Amino acid sequence: MATLIPALNSALAKMEPGEKRLAYRLEAKLEEDYLLWFDVPVGTSGYHPDFILFHPARGLLILEVKDWKRETIQRLDKNRATILTQGGAKETKNPFEQARTYAQTAANLMEKDPSLIQKGGQFHGGLIFPWSYGVVFPRISRKVFNESDMGAVLPPERVICQDEMVESVEAEAFQRRLWEMLPWKPQRPLSLPQIDRIRWHLFPEVRVGGEQLDLFSEPNPEETLPDLIRVMDLQQEQLARSLGDGHRVIHGVAGSGKTMILGYRCLHLAKATNKPILVLCFNRTLADSLNRMLAEHGLSSQVLVRNFHKWCHEQLRQYHVEPPPRGLSPPDFFEQQVQCVIQAADRGQIPQGQYGAVLVDEGHDFETEWLKLIAQMVSPETNSLLLLYDDAQNIYRNGKFSFKSVGIQAQGRTTILRLNYRNTAEILRFAYNFARDVLTPEEAEEDGVPLLAPESAGRHGPEPELIRLPSLNEQVDYIAGRLKQLNDEGTPWRDMALLYRNWGNVGKVAVTQLKAAGVPFQWVGKNSPLDTSEDSVKIITYHSSKGLEFPVVTIPRAYPSKEEQPDEKEEMRLLYVAMTRATDRLVVGEAP
Repeated sequence: MATLIPALNSALAKMEPGEKRLAYRLEAKLEEDYLLWFDVPVGTSGYHPDFILFHPARGLLILEVKDWKRETIQRLDKNRATILTQGGAKETKNPFEQARTYAQTAANLMEKDPSLIQKGGQFHGGLIFPWSYGVVFPRISRKVFNESDMGAVLPPERVICQDEMVESVEAEAFQRRLWEMLPWKPQRPLSLPQIDRIRWHLFPEVRVGGEQLDLFSEPNPEETLPDLIRVMDLQQEQLARSLGDGHRVIHGVAGSGKTMILGYRCLHLAKATNKPILVLCFNRTLADSLNRMLAEHGLSSQVLVRNFHKWCHEQLRQYHVEPPPRGLSPPDFFEQQVQCVIQAADRGQIPQGQYGAVLVDEGHDFETEWLKLIAQMVSPETNSLLLLYDDAQNIYRNGKFSFKSVGIQAQGRTTILRLNYRNTAEILRFAYNFARDVLTPEEAEEDGVPLLAPESAGRHGPEPELIRLPSLNEQVDYIAGRLKQLNDEGTPWRDMALLYRNWGNVGKVAVTQLKAAGVPFQWVGKNSPLDTSEDSVKIITYHSSKGLEFPVVTIPRAYPSKEEQPDEKEEMRLLYVAMTRATDRLVVGEAP
């Protein structure tokens, strides 16, 4: 079965009857190596072809579908058509010319890439694959088409008629009608990197760069094309484009692109709703990072990003709810603050349904009663809630529960992402082997919370370095020298991080010794939010690193003694989170 993006079930509501019929035929009659896109914009042109078909051994084909009957076509010439509708005669663009414009726009985007241009041979200077366009008439038979004068305007070989797309049509005959539209056949199939380059050019929103939300970036015509192309994989793209209204849950391992999909969803929702959109995280550092990136792309006026406790504080203040008494310890204060919000929402002092959409990142860190509160904040008009979850990163151990029990109605609308794209295979294997005992996969009911084992996407790099030095001071001295060496070799300071468990035991020593070694750093703490633009090594706690990533991660004294941290399994889980922040290189120090 071919891959349709967005998924057919989510696209049906937007389809005309003829488009639905064609979509069913394409899925049923084409093999799994065919890629199909429905109503997806090409580049930044604003053009939305009805269908884009791609096959690595055939080429690219754009189809426009028209539910016209022969008797409703009053006039048809090379450029325009006059169609009789219930509201009278309507003039529109010739669908063949419309498809040609879309296909030429797509070709122009790809022809800027030397990697996609033929060098030598019959088609020297053209794309390395053929491209073409055509029209589909689900309500006009081939006989009627041939007996009319439509063939003088629409090339018959570029038209698919009603009787050529019936359910009983042979798959081979159906495919032949499609590919007869193409001018030539490639000698060999395109490779996966070449396919990714094609998607990179056609669909800028699926691009993945150094920043998780690079998908918002507008393409720069003067920009030098990167040698290494990174795009969402097909499952990620299909999921991102298929997220409709209602409650949705995405279970994903660390590095599977959950936050990237959240960013795509924010961009889509900002265009679709006038109500404010709320993004909630547990981690303040992650919330600050997301907020800054969304603001850079003009979404801050509509998309509000907060860590959960800050949002609770703002709710109490905005609706004049009495806060908890002074003098409480921080944990008690935060707990009572949440209870004040819950109680105020229950009695109607804090209104429910405030937001057009609510998106929760790192939802595994949220208490069940928090999720119940959040579900009430979604406007019933949109009912749009997205929860991103990975129980393997649940470092606060909130226990098992069903989403239905907290008001999240996601039955039949859950997705699992198992592939890890963030880490190299070497880093992922190292981290997983360390925490294997607490990452044993567990099955769950559809409405429950599964524990997922990560699978590598196959990206490779150097093996993690394990430092065996007798003291913490020696380990940090080694790390300082290693960071300086990597910087001399071309790695920016901002691409490196030092992660620590406790300030008194490790963090304070790291700050002191990196300063003495002349390594520029930023300690990310309560009064020092993460600044990704500053060219400095980031010193961050394990907890605050959740949701972040760096090409180089160093972890001094990674294995605390049982006297310091008696819950060994929870420490393993937390250290797994820290290790998987590294995308390319990991340096870990054993406990002295």
